[in-house]
Amino acid sequence: MEYVTLENGVKMPQLGYGVYQVTREECGRCVSEALSVGYRHIDTAQSYFNEEEVGNAIKNSGIPREEIFITTKVWIEHYGYEECRKSVLESMRKLQVNYIDLVLLHQPFADYYGAWRALEELYAEGKLRAIGVSNFYPDRLVDICSFSRIKPMVNQVETHPHDQQKAAHEWMKKYGVVHEAWAPFGEGRGGLFTDPTLEKIGAKYGKTVAQVILRWHLQRGIVVIPKSVRKERMAENFNVFDFTLSDDDMQTIAGLDKDTSSFFSHTDPSMVEWFVKMVEERKNTNDAAKKNQ
Repeated sequence: MEYVTLENGVKMPQLGYGVYQVTREECGRCVSEALSVGYRHIDTAQSYFNEEEVGNAIKNSGIPREEIFITTKVWIEHYGYEECRKSVLESMRKLQVNYIDLVLLHQPFADYYGAWRALEELYAEGKLRAIGVSNFYPDRLVDICSFSRIKPMVNQVETHPHDQQKAAHEWMKKYGVVHEAWAPFGEGRGGLFTDPTLEKIGAKYGKTVAQVILRWHLQRGIVVIPKSVRKERMAENFNVFDFTLSDDDMQTIAGLDKDTSSFFSHTDPSMVEWFVKMVEERKNTNDAAKKNQ
């Protein structure tokens, strides 16, 4: 395993297993299989609704807690100081841990400053080993780095060969923030898995396109959290530490950058409205459920 060292000295496995869109029914099995393959970094979130299943799998694995790096993320409806603090303590309960290695603010909306103050406090109390953000574009990242007592140590953003986040990467480096990729394969959009350039590079090393993409991320110093529900694919994704892409190959992949999201932009007002609507709908659902209890 290769590691990155966060600003506070904490070592973070550079390759992890993500459970986004892994159902609660499958999550326990998937995390158990990922751990058996060798993963020691598991990435979940409050909005994935599978923290409990992650916690159960880790507890039942028999692997010492200190050997597993756990990341979770605070969802927008829990922003603000009080709600964020309560939600993180609830995440700890679901994960069955007395500390979490890394907690991120999931989106750059609503009262994220109030939420950040709660993370700073929980970090100072030793309940969190590291804190960071997700989906913070350079302007908002510089803002929170400049006006917080503790700077974010990680920023998790969409990153893959078609959206390489080159400018954002440089801003993260300037402020000592580790770059982490979600959707490291771009979910295969735009024909990424069958790209002839990546296939040609893979053939040179006897590796798949997915392995080439992961190796490219690692050599850029980026943390990656690929997801699969198939054990053989988990193992394939983990088998990326026995080769190194040449400088020429790295430059060739750099040329695939389209410099645009394969999903959506957080600066699009209509997308911000979509997030607001989703938060309101979930709040109404939760309120109705409480009334029926």
